[in-house]
Amino acid sequence: MVEVIPAELKGTPVIEVSDVGIRFRRNRRSRRNFKDLFAGKNRRARPSEFWALRNVSFTVKQGEAIGVVGRNGQGKSTLLKLVTGVLLPDEGNVEVHAGVAPLIEITGGFVEDLTVRDNVYLTAGLHGMSKREIDERYDEIIGFAEIEDFQETPYKHLSSGMKVRLAFSVISRLEEPILLVDEVLAVGDKAFREKCYRRIEEMLEGGRTLFFVSHNERDLKRFCRRGLYLDKGELVLDSSIEDVLDRYNFDYGLVTH
Repeated sequence: MVEVIPAELKGTPVIEVSDVGIRFRRNRRSRRNFKDLFAGKNRRARPSEFWALRNVSFTVKQGEAIGVVGRNGQGKSTLLKLVTGVLLPDEGNVEVHAGVAPLIEITGGFVEDLTVRDNVYLTAGLHGMSKREIDERYDEIIGFAEIEDFQETPYKHLSSGMKVRLAFSVISRLEEPILLVDEVLAVGDKAFREKCYRRIEEMLEGGRTLFFVSHNERDLKRFCRRGLYLDKGELVLDSSIEDVLDRYNFDYGLVTH
């Protein structure tokens, strides 16, 4: 059952990003020749910094479905981690006014030696579910993941596809108003992906807000009406998903017009 967001809350700001910038450190390593190597000389790396995101501003309202577009390494996943609070900006401000269900690196946090059952209770509990809520939804979680025969199996013995199914099933049962999805559905079989997509559509119908990172244009158009185009850490365009995809494709020579 999908929890419906009250009508009076729809359209209110849930994410406000103002002039955000975040920088990371990288190393520039000096070349070492064989003479240095055998002489035991180890030239130290000289650190440098780069801005993963800079001067990024936008507002997301409750119930919006937004696709985040850009090539690899342009700041998309970093932006989602700022929204979840995993990362903090070096400048600017990120305000999130509602709870977040993060479908980002979703198999992280599961304990290899614990059973599937124990991992469900542990992971759901860490995301704020009470034991009573987990008890009520446990069968639904296991059934959606299609792993009824593996409940007492150590998590480490599951296939990679089964791990993703379990993780998606747990996280998608959270009742947080904001859903963040970062390419996690690129793996798995076609039938299960479609099952996950229908689940996301149910959540959107219930008034959830979606932040969706994907390189799949069909998926972006299926879920999203608005798009954010990131390039070299900057927000190039904030417009309809069609306009954003057209601009992205044009910039990288993926269309002929």
